[in-house]
Amino acid sequence: MGETHRQNQQIDAAVYRILDANLDRAREGLRIVEEWCRFGLNSTSLTEECKQLRQAIAVWHSSQVRAARDTPNDPGTDLTHPNEEHRSSVAQLLRINLARVQEALRVLEEYGKIVDPEMGAACKQLRYRTYTLESSLLGHQRQQKLWRSRLYLVTSPHDNLFGVVEAALQGGLDIVQYREKAADDVTRLERAEKLKQLCQRYSALFIVNDRVDVALAVNADGVHLGQQDVSIGFARQLLGTDRIIGRSTTNLDELQRAIAEGADYVGVGPVYETPTKAGKAAVGLDYLRSAARQVQIPWFAIGGINVDNLEAVLSAEAERVAVVRAIMEAENPMLMTQYFVSQLSRVQTLRSTGSSTHHVS
Repeated sequence: MGETHRQNQQIDAAVYRILDANLDRAREGLRIVEEWCRFGLNSTSLTEECKQLRQAIAVWHSSQVRAARDTPNDPGTDLTHPNEEHRSSVAQLLRINLARVQEALRVLEEYGKIVDPEMGAACKQLRYRTYTLESSLLGHQRQQKLWRSRLYLVTSPHDNLFGVVEAALQGGLDIVQYREKAADDVTRLERAEKLKQLCQRYSALFIVNDRVDVALAVNADGVHLGQQDVSIGFARQLLGTDRIIGRSTTNLDELQRAIAEGADYVGVGPVYETPTKAGKAAVGLDYLRSAARQVQIPWFAIGGINVDNLEAVLSAEAERVAVVRAIMEAENPMLMTQYFVSQLSRVQTLRSTGSSTHHVS
């Protein structure tokens, strides 16, 4: 009888240690996320949600649970992994800590049932709330990146696709759209996955052309739709609210309709004739000026834009440009990207100070 009692006490102590460690882990992870919501995003709502989650978890951190802590004899304190010593970006830091919180809450949900069924149920609901927080946070992050973005590369088939894209990313590229009409789905998925990983490494947005299913399969940041593709509303149902949806437009009617349907950004063009949009007449610079006056979401001038006509495009009040051949066919994609970035940055600086931008080169 005494031996059984002793074994039960040991089991109870182990369970309490598990609860204590995971309550700490969940609260610490949330605090890391909360600091970015507060100071990085200046988001009152996301900061408040992190705070409420921390407080709801703290309710279960009783003195009895804390008393079971035995840090000197915890073998886990000496365990580490090389990946824990480096964070490549804020986005990676947030993903890692949100995953840590969710894992901890899952442990608390299961072991909490042994101590108090209400604890198990509460931690289950808290875990679901962190999934919603993650979606809101990633959506907020993506939107912030989109608004900051100035240079957008649309890929075309290339023997050194990944080398060109990485060079452009090294040059300061903001967004990559994977566009390849002729590839089979297996190839398309493989290339999209690798491009997404490159974009993550350089903290750039990754967009898939046309294919909502491919965007979902590789966890892309969003999708770009042409006028003949699925509706923005349908894409939104599949992608959710946290991903980016863009739409190509060639006139003011299409532009206004895209905005009304909930596009996060629009392409405005083709400004000049381009083989990428064979058979489509150039819309010219006046469409850019009209977009500048009417559009309150990010918009990108696109279509035949290169070093020779960039000044004219920027003088027509464009602040963001999307290119294909200018970078994909460049002898040095990184230097070409740096040139575009420098010109776009100069225009942004001039406009923020109220200076003229008619001569930007």
